[in-house]
Amino acid sequence: MSEVKSVATRQSYGEALAEFGKKYDNLYVLDADLAAATQTKIFKAAFPERHIDCGIQESNMVGIAAGLASTGKVPFCSSFAMFAAGRAYEQVRNSVGYPHFNVKIGATHAGISVGEDGASHQCLEDIALMREIPGMVVINPADDVEARAAVEAAYLHEGPVYLRFGRLAVPVINDNPGYKFEIGKGVTLKEGSDVSLIATGLEVSETLKAAEMLSADGVNAEVINIHTIKPLDEDLIIKTAQKTKKVVTIEEHFVAGGLGSAVAEVLGEKCPTLMKRIGVYDTFGESGPAKDLLHKYELDAEGIYKQVKAFL
Repeated sequence: MSEVKSVATRQSYGEALAEFGKKYDNLYVLDADLAAATQTKIFKAAFPERHIDCGIQESNMVGIAAGLASTGKVPFCSSFAMFAAGRAYEQVRNSVGYPHFNVKIGATHAGISVGEDGASHQCLEDIALMREIPGMVVINPADDVEARAAVEAAYLHEGPVYLRFGRLAVPVINDNPGYKFEIGKGVTLKEGSDVSLIATGLEVSETLKAAEMLSADGVNAEVINIHTIKPLDEDLIIKTAQKTKKVVTIEEHFVAGGLGSAVAEVLGEKCPTLMKRIGVYDTFGESGPAKDLLHKYELDAEGIYKQVKAFL
């Protein structure tokens, strides 16, 4: 069996911007002195006249993007998630969200998989921050295929969009002819009857591996990829909860305010269900190799398997 291809979604983001830059001449890219890290350097090389390096001024970058959007352009602001969602939060809220400007936030290096950069750069609260902004779409793609599709979907969507990308290379799991990306629509990757595993971002591939491990123990897990956390696919979540009666959410984010919270809100109001949230619990990350950190915080396949088994 051939080895599965792995690609960092930040790379997918940079390549997609360059690809769609040829198709859409009003697509602009802004970055804050991190073009090499966010991979917007690819767009810059192809379209230097539509690339703006704002320097280490993330808040100002968002303001410039809002101005560009007011003239009919579609700007993608690019920086690390900790800076795009954290440092520039006020500007994203007041200069983009409040006037509902057509600005896209390309946030790379999210989660603890930033690795050696440590807790100061490991943004685990960005989904919570962004989904609280009225009208903001929040997308966390699982792989290269999904990330590329999400970039074009964000461009075509009228209104603000937050796109979450990672530094760590992750397996390509959506490389099939039948794959279709649609904002607000989850994807059932594996049918099951015993428990629903609802994952987002890089945790989707790890959850699929965990489901295989559970299968060896006789547990038939349903695996669902929720790439869009806002708007959430409530119908799919309720449907799978009614089917299995047990739900586990998995995310590389704080359990407070992220996917787990969003799913719990839906089920609590519309379909009370036995539930467990897997993520980071009320602690900052730390410096270390990305895969070692995912293992320590039980966010790799082994950790997910162990937690689901204990839950069941």
